[in-house]
Formats: sequence, structure tokens, C-alpha cells
Amino acid sequence: MGLLDGLLGHGSDLSADELRDQMAGVLAEGESVRVAFKVIRDLFVFTDRRLVFVDRQGLTGRKVEYLTVPYRAITAFSIETAGSFDLDSELKIWVSGRPDPIQRTLKQGANILGIQQAIAASLK
Repeated sequence: MGLLDGLLGHGSDLSADELRDQMAGVLAEGESVRVAFKVIRDLFVFTDRRLVFVDRQGLTGRKVEYLTVPYRAITAFSIETAGSFDLDSELKIWVSGRPDPIQRTLKQGANILGIQQAIAASLK
């Protein structure tokens, strides 16, 4: 079983080596990736401990924001799928201690159902 195959049997178009390089210094000792999804330049990384949003910013993508959400802090989440005229999907995650949800807009073609399944499976 590969690095990305643990939770869903599929992940994204990232190879294990690419993901390892991009997450170098972010993952804790002994922390393992269950599944990851790539949406344009951004990543949704589900580890055995937390959800990490990797947001590449700017034209070159050199500036990177890492947002970590421990699974125990997620109180609710919602997925809005794309429609006929609105081609973008939307993900909202409510986290304890934050009044507003974390929101991400997902472009057409993003594996929105896979992301939803990964969040639901992590909230046992």
C-alpha cells in the first residue's frame, strides 16, 4: 500500500516523493499521511493526526501558508457542489474556538466527494 492509499485507495496526482518533499519539515516525527488532494497548486493533506491545508500564494508559489486543524477541533463541515452556472464547489469547516468557518473554494474537477469522505472518516 502506497503513501496515499491508506484511507480511500486513491488520493491525487501527487507522487509519494512529491508529497514528501512538499511536506518536509511540516510533519511531526512519526506522523504519516493518509491521503492528500491537490487542487490547482494547493493541497489538502490528511494525516493520522490532523488536516493540513497548504496554500501556495503569489505568482511563483514560493510563499506558502500551512493551516493545521486537529481533527478533535472540527465541530462541523459542509460541502457545496458545483451547479450548472456556478462551476466552483465550496468547503466550509467549523473549528472550535473560531466564530467563522475555514472556507476554501474548489475549482471544477476537484475531488470534492473524496475530500468529504476523508473528513468524515477522520471524525470518528
